[in-house]
Amino acid sequence: MAVVTDKTGEHIKAHANDIHGAESNIAGENCFMEENLEPCTIVIIGASGDLTSRKLVPALFNLYLNNGLPDAFLIVGCGRTELSSQEFKNKILSTLKKDRDLNFSDWQSFSASLFYKSINYDDASSFISLAKYLKGLDKKSNIPANRIFYLAIPPSIYKTVAKMIGQAGLAEEGNGNGWSRIVVEKPFGRDLESATDLNQSLHEDFKESQIFRIDHYLAKETVQNILMFRFANSIFEPIWNRRYIDNISITAAESVGVEHRAGYYEQAGVLRDMFQNHMMQLMSLTAMDPPSLFEAKPVRNEKIRVFRAVRPFLLSSLKDSLILGQYGPGAIDGKEVLGYREESSVSPDSVIPTYAMMKIFIDNWRWQGVPFYLMSGKRLAKKMTQIAIQFKEVPHSMFRNILGEHITANHLILGIYPDERITLTFQTKNPGTKICLRSVTMDFFYHQNLRGQMFDAYEKVLIDCILGDQMLFWQQEGVELCWSFLTPILKECEDCSDSSKLLHLYEAGSWGLDIIGSS
Repeated sequence: MAVVTDKTGEHIKAHANDIHGAESNIAGENCFMEENLEPCTIVIIGASGDLTSRKLVPALFNLYLNNGLPDAFLIVGCGRTELSSQEFKNKILSTLKKDRDLNFSDWQSFSASLFYKSINYDDASSFISLAKYLKGLDKKSNIPANRIFYLAIPPSIYKTVAKMIGQAGLAEEGNGNGWSRIVVEKPFGRDLESATDLNQSLHEDFKESQIFRIDHYLAKETVQNILMFRFANSIFEPIWNRRYIDNISITAAESVGVEHRAGYYEQAGVLRDMFQNHMMQLMSLTAMDPPSLFEAKPVRNEKIRVFRAVRPFLLSSLKDSLILGQYGPGAIDGKEVLGYREESSVSPDSVIPTYAMMKIFIDNWRWQGVPFYLMSGKRLAKKMTQIAIQFKEVPHSMFRNILGEHITANHLILGIYPDERITLTFQTKNPGTKICLRSVTMDFFYHQNLRGQMFDAYEKVLIDCILGDQMLFWQQEGVELCWSFLTPILKECEDCSDSSKLLHLYEAGSWGLDIIGSS
């Protein structure tokens, strides 16, 4: 092989190396952990409940199996149920073996760090006793007093438990204590007033930097990839605006009904359950401007700017911007299923929506006039979460004499779940002597050539809690801005004299779209 010495040759060789380097880097390496985690104690309040046995401890065990926890850690379950630590371990192990395909050879070493302490949620002395218990474990295990309090309890008692933690001195940082963090799951209130009240209550004992409001959608790998896709590639950002994009559709469809959550759902409905949190977050990631740095504060501030720019709905013509539906009887995968009003614990004349589609406008320079269609519902044709970007048609068709005035526009789909993929559709010439176009699609599958471990949303948020990284968590202003947008809509839908007029029935197993024509 000849050695190239001139500068042109060096440039060509460097360019070839760039290409081959890019190809060899497609698979990537295991980039699971970027720094060591500080030793800490994870205190799960509500540990005797379903969330702990199905999600939290399985996530922690899987992290342990893949070196995703600190070298020194403790997990202390707390609940009203009287259990010994051994009984708690046995309960968790039984659930794990039933629901998970894991390597249990390391269970003994993991469970040595697993404890249980019974408490009463509204009893200050119970939490003072917990504080003494934790200090004893810290001393015995030689672990610094870094603590995460994960509230796996009903939202109605968040305020009470947070106050008990604070009164017991467990929220304090410094003066011999390490860091202290509190984790709350959605819903963050049920309207603007209750969300503001919850935030004020939490801030009586915890600073905003200590509060981690979980939205597990944000921790999905494919959701995090939205920012990478947009801002790590130079070809998309120049066309990511009103000049080139016609509309954006964000869909979060479920094939399941309300199942065991009927009691909660009768109080919440789809707007509180999905739109105030998941749907608004997906929209903000799609619409936000590029932050100056990929750090929690700049990223969250750009999302806040999107929420501030959302145009309020005109309540006098709400039907122009909002469609509500409720599933009736139908079939899913060939099996007959009940309608919502026939579900256990649901009122037979319930007007709670299980489906909603919104048309939202963002009043800023980038998105003025571009509609964002947000749709979520239960008992739809299949489970699917995706973001579809519909580009505008070509401004002038030189092929009008051959193909007509309209050429199918390009579209880009960011598949979140279960199709974790990115597809870009564009037009090419169909082979043959006649001039014809055909739509072709470029596909990227998220798991393609993957090396290393994939972790689920709960595993990711637990790591970020330990790191103190709030990027994937809601901040107070974002919660209140989204409730400010939704609360007038909820009041109009729930407080009007005949709210049933705003609700349309759709057949279970359909896409719910037939109700649009009737509104």
